[in-house]
Amino acid sequence: MYLLVRKITIGSGVFARKQFVCEIIISLQNELRRGCFDSNKLQLKAMSIKENYRFFLAWLRRGRIVFFCLLALQWAIAEPDMDKMQNLASQRYGAKAADTVSAWRKMLDEGRKLEESEKLALVNTFFNRRVLFENDIVVWQQNDYWATPLETMGRGAGDCEDFAIAKYTSLLLMGVPNDKLRMIYVRARIGGAGSTRSEAHMVLGYYAVPTEEPMILDNLIGNIRPATSRTDLAPVFSFNNSGLWVAGTTAPAADPTARLSRWRDVLERMRQDGL
Repeated sequence: MYLLVRKITIGSGVFARKQFVCEIIISLQNELRRGCFDSNKLQLKAMSIKENYRFFLAWLRRGRIVFFCLLALQWAIAEPDMDKMQNLASQRYGAKAADTVSAWRKMLDEGRKLEESEKLALVNTFFNRRVLFENDIVVWQQNDYWATPLETMGRGAGDCEDFAIAKYTSLLLMGVPNDKLRMIYVRARIGGAGSTRSEAHMVLGYYAVPTEEPMILDNLIGNIRPATSRTDLAPVFSFNNSGLWVAGTTAPAADPTARLSRWRDVLERMRQDGL
């Protein structure tokens, strides 16, 4: 049941709902492995949806776990509303943005048939060519703003986080498994091999095998390279919908929606956009 639910939720595109269901199933699985399932001790960590978790525990205590799991599964597999995104692009940003979203939708449809390596190249090229790099203070008049894919395509500009989020979301929608993708926060060296200067940067990592080195999708470099060749990048932490990893570790250290308020906020705005 865990594998079935995880596979369906990862492919759903409904990010906030997916996080809820995955956390529930992971916690249930751990309890069952220990052979000591106890709803009173069930640790459900994601603070951003703690009210939903209290509701879940209440149902467990009433003995209705089967009904609720079916309800949660139905909630998680709702399809993204692409027509809503298309209409919002036109209403908020105009004809050019609507054309970009239309091209993005076409790319997603065509990309689902491709091998994963081809999907990576297609998505990386799409955003690197269609979106200009610009700082948040210029695009959003804020020092640090994480944009949804619709906002990034609508403005036609964004910073490194916006590129990483848009690529991550697109690859999920094209069927790449969540456990192969992580947004990686790094320190990027500036000024050549001997420089000691660095600045915060974010890239997207693709892990063909979760424990091996990733391929790096970067808005600053056109081609996709293995992490070992990116000696200018020093990883700090990485995250996706199901976990947050500290650099050098293989097990997730925390729930990303609890630790990263901007990630939590962008997930909610993505839901409002139709994802």
